Order: sequence, then C-alpha cells, then structure tokens
Amino acid sequence: MELYYRELGEGKPLVVLHGLFGFSDNWQTHAKKFASYFRVILVDLRNHGHSPWSDDFSYELMVNDLYELFAKLNLEEVILLGHSMGGKVAMHFSQQHAELIDKLIVVDMGVKEYPLHHQHILKAFESIDLSSISARSEAEKILNSFIDSNGVIQFLLKNLYWEEKGKLAWRVNFKVLKESMSEILSELPFIEVFIPTLFIRGKLSDYILDGDLLDIESYFPDSNLVTIENAGHWVHAEAPEEFTDAVLSFCLR
Repeated sequence: MELYYRELGEGKPLVVLHGLFGFSDNWQTHAKKFASYFRVILVDLRNHGHSPWSDDFSYELMVNDLYELFAKLNLEEVILLGHSMGGKVAMHFSQQHAELIDKLIVVDMGVKEYPLHHQHILKAFESIDLSSISARSEAEKILNSFIDSNGVIQFLLKNLYWEEKGKLAWRVNFKVLKESMSEILSELPFIEVFIPTLFIRGKLSDYILDGDLLDIESYFPDSNLVTIENAGHWVHAEAPEEFTDAVLSFCLR
C-alpha cells in the first residue's frame, strides 16, 4: 500500500509513526522542531489519516507498507520513532529490517499483550451517525457522553473533516480497527534487536510498568528508559518540552 507522508527539514531521516486513531497532523508541531536537525518524515499508517483504507490490517502489513515507503524514498540509517500502536509497528519493523535503522524510539508502548481498553471510544464512534450531523459540535457532544478527557475528545475530533459541503466524514476506519483490536493489542514476537533504543513513558500512564522493564530489556538489550513526570499516555502532547529534550538528547549524541 502506498502510504501518505509529509516531509520537513533535511539531513538524517527521522521517521515518525502516530498511534491508534491518530495521524501525521498530530505530530506537526514536534516535526517543526525536529526539522532543525533532521529530515523529518511523518507517516499516515493504513486506515488512518490520508492513507488508503483496507479491510486487511495487521502489523505484518503495516511493516510491509513502511518498507515500501523506505524503498521509495531510499531511506537508510533511519531514526524510527513511534507512539503507542506506532511504537509497536516500529518495534516489528526493527525486528525485520534492522539494517535500515540507526536508532529506535518507542513512546509509551511495551512488548506485552494489552487487555481490551478502547471499547468506550469505539462505542462512542458507533453512536455518531454522520449522515444526521451537520456540525462538528454535535459529534463533540456525543463524544462527551462517553469520554471524560477533553484532550482525548479533541484528539479524536481531528479525524472529522468535511468531505464535501454539508457532509462530514472520518479519516480513520473505525470498523476495521474494531475488528482488528486483538491484533493491535497483541504481544510482540520474541526477536532480539540490538539497535540503540530509547523507550519514553509517561509516569501517569500504565502502558509501561516497572514490572515490564526486564521483558523490554530482553527484546532490546541496548535500550534505555526515560520517564517523563506529569504526563500520561500522550506524552508528546502533555509534556512537549520534556519529550523533545529526551528525543533530541538521544538522537544527537
């Protein structure tokens, strides 16, 4: 699949992969900062953002999609950064194409299998009938009845756009993502990766617990962990300066 991407800056390539329900737009602010040092490539994964939709969805397919993009852009010696599901894609990719990666950054995602925990979000979207909605505020009101965090609501609403005058549409394929949730939350297969790797977690998040660290180190022996205070799962949005400092300190050394 030919993925949508956008580029900023020049130099060593830094490829950024968004998380579940996200897309490249979420990373533009950070990309502008990173572009002072790197050729930043923001990618939309399949069924997200401006990339094509498909009924087929798996980490193997997403790795293949990304490999095609690397080949198209002649990318090598890449710094690969992924958040949440994008972090899992990045880890899978590094296991299969280590020769293309110089450094790996995984943001608030471990190697373990995760329990189902997105049901309220999926239920919220199933409750929104876009054919009967004429304003974004109507969708926001429905999301408010399912989701407590205004930050999460605004993040999700970025996927809503005017397909044509008077007709709203989603940039994310919720139907397929719901059907693929067990795959999305699955454990990383055990393959050691010796690429220098940085894991970044939010202290208020439960995605990487202290008890997970030995398993992470067994997969990625050359890895370090940075914990960012006052941040949850969306570390880059909740503590942008600390996150940027952590990424640049690792990338530029």
